[in-house]
Amino acid sequence: MDSPVFDLAIIGGGINGCGIARDAAGRGLSVFLCEQNDLASGTSSASTKLIHGGLRYLEYYEFRLVREALREREVLLNAAPHIIWPLRFILPHHKGLRPAWLIRLGLYLYDNIGGRKILPGTSSVNLAIDEAGNSLKGDFKKGFEYSDCWVMDSRLVILNAMDAASNGADICVRTQLISAERSDGIWTCKVLNKNDGSERNIQAKALVNASGPWLDTLLPHISHTETAQHIRMVKGSHIIVERLFEHERAYIFQNDDGRIIFAIPFQKEFTLIGTTDVDFHGKPDEVKIDSTEVGYLCDAANEYFKKQISPESVVYSYSGIRPLFDDGKSDAKAATRDYVLTLDTGDGEVPLLSIYGGKITTYRKLAESVLKKLSSFLPQMKGPWTETANLPGGDFSPDEFLEEVQKLRLACPFFSDKYATRLIRTYGSCAHRMIKDIRLPEDLGTHFGHQLYAFEVDYLLANEWAQTAEDILLRRTKLGLFLSSEEAGHLEDYIQQKFLLQNNPSSTKAGVQ
Repeated sequence: MDSPVFDLAIIGGGINGCGIARDAAGRGLSVFLCEQNDLASGTSSASTKLIHGGLRYLEYYEFRLVREALREREVLLNAAPHIIWPLRFILPHHKGLRPAWLIRLGLYLYDNIGGRKILPGTSSVNLAIDEAGNSLKGDFKKGFEYSDCWVMDSRLVILNAMDAASNGADICVRTQLISAERSDGIWTCKVLNKNDGSERNIQAKALVNASGPWLDTLLPHISHTETAQHIRMVKGSHIIVERLFEHERAYIFQNDDGRIIFAIPFQKEFTLIGTTDVDFHGKPDEVKIDSTEVGYLCDAANEYFKKQISPESVVYSYSGIRPLFDDGKSDAKAATRDYVLTLDTGDGEVPLLSIYGGKITTYRKLAESVLKKLSSFLPQMKGPWTETANLPGGDFSPDEFLEEVQKLRLACPFFSDKYATRLIRTYGSCAHRMIKDIRLPEDLGTHFGHQLYAFEVDYLLANEWAQTAEDILLRRTKLGLFLSSEEAGHLEDYIQQKFLLQNNPSSTKAGVQ
């Protein structure tokens, strides 16, 4: 049987690739997406986990990017109120750095250039009496408070992939592009299934390279016109320490090098601190934080907080690569965060579109821009639709979150409020479908630790492309900081036995439910 010719093939299962797949599939296009590892396993799960306009980008006159990002905050908040929620930020005034009038001007612009409707605006804060000042050193008496949003970044990627799949997209994880050749008006992409070692060819009318940090590495394996454009890999690292303050607001701190860092409540028990900006020249899959970055983030936090931290305070760290467009700027922090789309049609051949840069906040607009560039090659494409559409599980308004939690508790009265809240926060209204067969506590199945049960794991294996314990603990549930290595090993054994049964139904290995 001949394999189908897809309208669009996409390389990369990060936020850009999955966002494009979702938009394209919803416009009636047939879509194939391959990701060499797990969805969101690269840059898209290594962010600061904010939906924000990028306050500091105003200093670099990135007004278009900031305006677009600010408009998108509320679009995304409405689309996914379970995994995105408002967060207030405290900006203490540091007398030796930016003057107060400049901060006020920046925050005025931030409040007004993006069409803010839901989120509250900026206010001044007396840190001498506000609880936000309790954890800060006595030098900081004055501050400002403004709004942005928090996001469960890897879940945002997965929800886009789920929506794409519900509209017919073929999403293939652990599937690596080997080569892509164009001839006779078609792309032929050879892909490798990394689980079983099999290869196959995929054909498509258009190809999108959304591989992020791997873009330059992949180009030699793809038919393309020679280009002087390249990505600039900039490493951003974060550390997680035990909670440094009791309230639920975040901080944005100015540094004397002109950069800013965030200190954000994380998983109730921790504080997330980041990020750095360091040029990176290694292999993208080998990126990790170094001691200099750890020291930098500790020093930056210690400039403000009464409670001092050291490298020994770090309970977890992570690093990601921002695949920025190389605009020739000498300083990594000054390199543009805006995205650049390049369309290559060779000598009147089928299109290759490559994506440089991009922010998680503006992924939806990026997807619309990509499809606009490809519209003449795919004339059957329908119009834009995602601006008013919910992502899976997000079919309730942001102020109805607690009502969703109570609905879940009514369906399963033995759920604690904390547990029901986590399920709604992670899955939104999809949690109601997850528990449809749960009547008694024993229906939850094997308990792996920290209220992670087999029924939830089975849902993730069946519906969210999870294949390992790491997929579940780091990118689906964010429970990795709470399970012990022994508990994680038990989970991994359970998953692998499930796959063994799936591939060999006659197997009767013990422990599989």
